[in-house]
Amino acid sequence: MEEHNLTTVTEFNLLGITDRPELQAPLFLLFLIIYLTSLLSNLGMIILTQVDPRLQTPMYFFLRHLALTDLGYSTAVGPKMLENFVVHPNTISYYGCVLQLAFFLFFIAGELSILAAMSYDRYVAICRPLLYTVIMSQKVCWVLMAISYLNCTFVSLLVTTNVFTLSFCRYNVISHFYCDNLAMLSLACSDTHETELIILFLSAFNLISSLLIILLSYLLILTAILRMKSAEGRRRAFSTCGSHLTVVTVFYGTLIFMYVQPKSSHSSDTDKVASIFYTLVIPMLNPLIYSLRNKDVKCALHSTQRKLCNIFS
Repeated sequence: MEEHNLTTVTEFNLLGITDRPELQAPLFLLFLIIYLTSLLSNLGMIILTQVDPRLQTPMYFFLRHLALTDLGYSTAVGPKMLENFVVHPNTISYYGCVLQLAFFLFFIAGELSILAAMSYDRYVAICRPLLYTVIMSQKVCWVLMAISYLNCTFVSLLVTTNVFTLSFCRYNVISHFYCDNLAMLSLACSDTHETELIILFLSAFNLISSLLIILLSYLLILTAILRMKSAEGRRRAFSTCGSHLTVVTVFYGTLIFMYVQPKSSHSSDTDKVASIFYTLVIPMLNPLIYSLRNKDVKCALHSTQRKLCNIFS
């Protein structure tokens, strides 16, 4: 086969989710509804936690940034995936692929850090309630977010740079619906060993470190709750972290299922289903979980609806 150097690779073909024609239209409609729901609910959460005075606390500060990351990585992937159902063949330019992977990694790494920061916030709220406003000051919240964004910027730039300094000189068809780093490595005709080690190390470090912070926080929270003598106090303590715990379980459960399963059970279809879940379904579920389970968010939402009705009536 004739070899080409890197400069001749100007675009990649995305195979998408399925090549069965009878599934194209219903899947397009389904994922369009999921993406639009995710877009509107996360934008609504960002705006609501920004403008409502009752939601100006550290918990909702982190929730606003969680909604921003959900919006970011679903938008990095969603529109191009939807295009795959109506445009054939679905191509993405070389630099478009670079940008998609960079933004996707940035927001996914950010989600891990923000979920860890939110677990620390819940630990302080339940285990150190009298010092909560002192410990979780506005300055501390911004420092935690700055660390999170610096980390995800480093991860995104390092992985993307290493992936796209490889030579792509043979097959340019990506067996996925977005420019996933592992799918990209399978196309490279140069040595990928160093890049694979970097991806493995950064993925393991970010996943394990954030998960350890979450587990330690909830271990201390559980210990504090069990020491409470009041049943009402225990119920209120559980309710304050119920939404976050639900989000953590769904998100980390999906990532662990995708990356920890043995190679013998790995398949392209399984990876695509798991990818759909954490790139599109979870960003849609997160704001719904917080709005349905959180009294403050529901009250703020109802108050905003009443104000809008008064303005337009």
